[in-house]
Amino acid sequence: MGRVRRMDIRTSRLVDDHLSGSYASVFKGRGMDFDRVRNYVPGDDVRMIDWNVTARTGDPFIKTFTEERELTILLMIDVSASSDFGSSEASKRELQTEIAGVMAASAIRNRDKVGLVLFTDEVELYIPPLKGRSNILRVIREALFFQPAGRGTNLNGALDFVNRVLRRRAVVFLISDFRLTGGQTPAELQHKLGVTGRHHDVIAMSVNDPREQELPDVGVLRIEDAETGEVVELDTGKAKVRDAYRQQAVNRRETMTSAIRRSGVDYLEFSNGGDWMPALMNFFRNRRHRA
Repeated sequence: MGRVRRMDIRTSRLVDDHLSGSYASVFKGRGMDFDRVRNYVPGDDVRMIDWNVTARTGDPFIKTFTEERELTILLMIDVSASSDFGSSEASKRELQTEIAGVMAASAIRNRDKVGLVLFTDEVELYIPPLKGRSNILRVIREALFFQPAGRGTNLNGALDFVNRVLRRRAVVFLISDFRLTGGQTPAELQHKLGVTGRHHDVIAMSVNDPREQELPDVGVLRIEDAETGEVVELDTGKAKVRDAYRQQAVNRRETMTSAIRRSGVDYLEFSNGGDWMPALMNFFRNRRHRA
């Protein structure tokens, strides 16, 4: 609970320092709800006249509406085995939790509902959208400490699950390193994201570690794939080995980035160990500009 509360305090400070007001200006309610009718006053929009009530009473009445502000926020967090990796003080899973905590804190302050999906190669945990500050603590606790049964990553299955359980439009944050296992392809993910994006506002957030992009020159290393268990031995002292590793990482990243962007959903990238808040603030600025 000490780690949970420290994370809660940190995410709250990040919201205060960087995102105060931005969240509400970017994520709008679902529309306008009918409120009541009242007597027409000169200057009112004549298009709002309720002709049925006016005909019954003989006096002009207009309809009034209020904005339906309440949103549903769903945090989809990849807790597969690769999320436990980290070459800095924190793991990718801790960074994912911090990002999710910031979004949850912003939502709760605007009286929105927040739900959680933790997934690996199957959906491991689902918390239906709820209001209240205590819900943030639960989201952070589960995102940090939940012990999944699976090790791989099935993004397609997780998106299918979300499409089944969410009946109304929601804002969906998909937080993952997007390292597909089980024969999935970027093209399949592109299709699934496109389907989900037609019903919900989807923001894909990629969390990666610098060591997944480039190897240090430290001699012979035994490297294990956390999700498949495959072990390879690499001589990092050879420049061609490091170059091949770097190029493979670049190709994988470019292929995945292209597939996600073609699906039509928003896409952000975060690097573990760095300052990730500027990228999030830039995302909010771009969303406001598009709006």
